Amino acid sequence: MKPKVLITRKILPEALSYLDEHVDYEIGAEDRYLTKQEIIAKVEDKVGLLTLLVDEIDKEVLNSAPGLRIVANCAVGYNNIDIEFARERGVMVTNTPGVLTETTADLTWALILATARCLPAADTFVREKRFTGWELDLFLGQEVTGKRLGIIGMGRIGKAVALRAQGFRMETLYYDPQPLGKEEEKRLKAVYVPLPKLLSTSDIISLHTTLTEKTVHLISYNEFEQMKNTAIIVNVSRGPVIDEKALVTALETRQIWGAGLDVFEHEPQVEKKLLSLPNVVLLPHIGSASYETRLQMAMIAATNLVAGVTERTPPNLV
Repeated sequence: MKPKVLITRKILPEALSYLDEHVDYEIGAEDRYLTKQEIIAKVEDKVGLLTLLVDEIDKEVLNSAPGLRIVANCAVGYNNIDIEFARERGVMVTNTPGVLTETTADLTWALILATARCLPAADTFVREKRFTGWELDLFLGQEVTGKRLGIIGMGRIGKAVALRAQGFRMETLYYDPQPLGKEEEKRLKAVYVPLPKLLSTSDIISLHTTLTEKTVHLISYNEFEQMKNTAIIVNVSRGPVIDEKALVTALETRQIWGAGLDVFEHEPQVEKKLLSLPNVVLLPHIGSASYETRLQMAMIAATNLVAGVTERTPPNLV
């Protein structure tokens, strides 16, 4: 008999075909997220659980499945899972690291350029048939080439963003609790500075930090006050890193010039006032959303899951 597992929401067909060879799976839902109570009801008799970043896997969920061996998160982050309690229970937790670096760095640059050059508003302008001809002051944006980029969080994605900045002849500053070695800084052409200096001197600020207790509202009222009034901030890390109410104030008062967000503080809810502001670009958490990358993520999660339920050590054990 194949081990029984729960997949909280339908994943890509190639990964499902792989799972079908090894496990007896149940898909919780195809077109919506399960509530926590639904997960509890469905996982009770399962030995494996494949989750998405939006699924809250806390003590209550973990305690509801006495035979649970593994939670395979189809994401790099795992702040949705109570890691410490899983460890106490002897439940393995895995993630999908190393596959979305380049895709997310590409999206970061798309967001930087879209924000700096007012692309969404310009696209809407044309679609609404309001374009009547070339004008000198139509959708005046900001130059990116030659500007100063500040990267907060110099992990894999931060480094990939820094490498791309070289093509724009940018000066790159970075802040990270663990500064890079000199050779790596030389390769990336990046200079370490304290966070206040990065905030006050950067033209574009890009967030790539992990979400921890220390990074919740890392950027709030005080930090926006330190930024240039021409600054652009971009977030493709985790929504709660930015205090969205403080961001609204900064954008409304033109304390900063603009923002680009792929993630939100209370996702999928978006701070209401952000929806009506013209100087912010909003994306639906698509940082890793190329087919190639999402397929790799699904396959890695599936591989981790199968290893865990067949009493082998998963390759990506958190």
